[in-house]
Amino acid sequence: MKQTIRQYLEEHQRVLARLSDQAESLAGLAQVMRATLDRGGRILVFGNGGSAADAQHFCAELVGGFRLKNGHRPAVALGADAAVLTALGNDFGFDKIFALQVEALASAEDLVLGLTTSGRSSNVLEGLRAARCKGAATACLCGARADLVSPLCDQVVSVPSEQTSHIQEAHGVILHICALLIEQAAARESQR
Repeated sequence: MKQTIRQYLEEHQRVLARLSDQAESLAGLAQVMRATLDRGGRILVFGNGGSAADAQHFCAELVGGFRLKNGHRPAVALGADAAVLTALGNDFGFDKIFALQVEALASAEDLVLGLTTSGRSSNVLEGLRAARCKGAATACLCGARADLVSPLCDQVVSVPSEQTSHIQEAHGVILHICALLIEQAAARESQR
């Protein structure tokens, strides 16, 4: 048991250490988020399963405040409304559940952020395509495979792992870093 615990934690640490090589991509993602909020846009976030939970968690950090509690930022988790999801899934198919919400809610001032550990979730890809059609900025957090999401996104942060659990853990860290960078930028602005 101890060996399994140790191995899991060591792999977690390796994934996060490799992610530090993408500091510029993380800073770029946070800058896109900040620019979106500065122009009065919203951040629309979505994913499936654990990624849906990460989307909701991130929105809570933005709307409620992360560490500094220096603002309430507009963010919406598109997987949070069970009635909308089940209606769209039933009437139009599961592949359209995010795309149709993006079509209804997104504007050119917004950022649409997809989360997919595989980089291949068809409904996430459809949501990003819909965002492009609306003229919104697009970004994605994914695992090691970014070939399908990259053409659809202005910013991609690819976690160097094939293991879903470690990718999701890294996504949580990335989203916390973005929330912190957004708050720090707002704090610097308010001191000017």
